[in-house]
Amino acid sequence: RRILGWLALTGLAGIFAIVFFAKGAPDAALAAETFSFWSFYTADKLAIFYKAIALLTTMAVIFMSIGYTPVLEEYIDDSNKQGGLGEFFCLPVFVCAGLMWMASATDLTSIFVSLEAVAISFYVLVAFLRRNIGSLEAGVKYLILGALSTGFLVYGITWIFGLTGETNLDLIAKVLKTVPEDGRGVYLFAFALVLVGLGFKVGAVPFQIWIPDVYQGAPTPITAFLSVGSKAAGFIVLTRLVEPFITAPALAAPVTAILLIIAAATALYGNLAAIPQDNFKRLLAYSSIAHAGFLLLALACRQPDKFDKEPATVVAFYLGTYLLMTVLCFLVLSVVRRHDRSEELEAFDGLSKRSPLLAFSLLIGVMALAGIPLTAGFWGKFFVFSLAFDQGHYIALSCAVFAAAAGFYYYFKVIRSMYWNPAATNAVAITVSPSVRLVLLVLVAAILILGFVPGILLNPLP
Repeated sequence: RRILGWLALTGLAGIFAIVFFAKGAPDAALAAETFSFWSFYTADKLAIFYKAIALLTTMAVIFMSIGYTPVLEEYIDDSNKQGGLGEFFCLPVFVCAGLMWMASATDLTSIFVSLEAVAISFYVLVAFLRRNIGSLEAGVKYLILGALSTGFLVYGITWIFGLTGETNLDLIAKVLKTVPEDGRGVYLFAFALVLVGLGFKVGAVPFQIWIPDVYQGAPTPITAFLSVGSKAAGFIVLTRLVEPFITAPALAAPVTAILLIIAAATALYGNLAAIPQDNFKRLLAYSSIAHAGFLLLALACRQPDKFDKEPATVVAFYLGTYLLMTVLCFLVLSVVRRHDRSEELEAFDGLSKRSPLLAFSLLIGVMALAGIPLTAGFWGKFFVFSLAFDQGHYIALSCAVFAAAAGFYYYFKVIRSMYWNPAATNAVAITVSPSVRLVLLVLVAAILILGFVPGILLNPLP
């Protein structure tokens, strides 16, 4: 059944090669008013970039899944070791289709349908290890809380439609610009409902409670998918939905304040809660929450006057670098997990002696996640902090800087484990296949090159 994984990789690579040639509507504003196909779909630069992220993430997940099949066979079915493998390779392709549609959705209806297409597939993938209690528990938690967040999102969409009479985001923006200050309360209530639904998707405080348990219980490739693909899709939708509210004169100040509070709380919680973690997947889960806080901080910095980077561009760049860093860390984790059957930090003790390539790759990955200069992760945080400073959001910026500094501690725990702690007495060398070695080297090179030349990733963005 692994041939299905390779077929999926080939097909997705072909789509990735041609996605940059897609053309959007000649006049998006006119299309929105004429209720044509382009009234609920766009192919602007931002959408194309997020489609590329969805494709690359899915390809990385399927590649990890091919090497993860021994674990899948152990926990799927005793009677049929191949049972379910085909579905495990096919479902990520359905998720990718939903993510790509979500990147182009400009209508509340198409946003919701694509969001649910992704969510339903993830419900199955998270609980895929049927004979693993942790996976089943993660699937139940994700399903229940996901359904609850969907309820809030639908209720918010209903309120927006009831107040504006529109579902197209461009037309909604026109209506919101005319809202008087004394009547903005109901519009803020609608925004709050939508923010609850999407806050669950991106892992923002206080809607993050599902992330550590689900990330730990889900199969490792699916955890990587949730961490990168789901977060990127949530932020492209959040970027498009926030814009009509944050550009409306009567709503801009309270919406910005809400986003700043959530951003500061998310960055602080994610980084501080990660410090005592001894399980590497849970550590990456809290790290994912922290990065959501930095991204939300960028979203709150709409219409900069001095800094030349739009918030949507900064968010897209940050997610592009986050893709490289997170996939690299999860790829190393999947190799160690398959070899040592453990995801605890102690499994990485002495990794520099057992596999210097894996140790060096993870070193670059966690350094980039921490935002060390001359790595791609540094520029993402630099652009976010520059936006916040330029807009005068000093309190939220101080919280973010403190949170980033706290992050250095738990990332250093991983480095200490690999290079300082001795390996277990029964530990043996880890053999890395040529294909995994090639992907590791490509990811490390990309992170370092973007650390020196970030314009390579910025140029395709608007």
